[in-house]
Amino acid sequence: MMKTKFNELLEFPCVLNFKIMGIAVDELPDLIIAVLQKDTPGDYVPSIKPSSKGNYHSVSIPIRVTSQEHIEKLYKELSAIEEVRYVL
Repeated sequence: MMKTKFNELLEFPCVLNFKIMGIAVDELPDLIIAVLQKDTPGDYVPSIKPSSKGNYHSVSIPIRVTSQEHIEKLYKELSAIEEVRYVL
């Protein structure tokens, strides 16, 4: 388990805005949502912002999380998507 203080800083369940940065491919939001639907089913409406040169997309998605372990699992699974470069 990561050494974080989410349990001290947050009251669960709560909504966190995840920002996922990845290569600018059309399917990036769908790949992200597919991962989320496995553990955290819901109706997701991602906000997508292209980088200045258009090589990358920043995808922001509010996600309802239930624990520190849930947050860490989502970070790990989202980071495992081949097109993803950063999860913030």
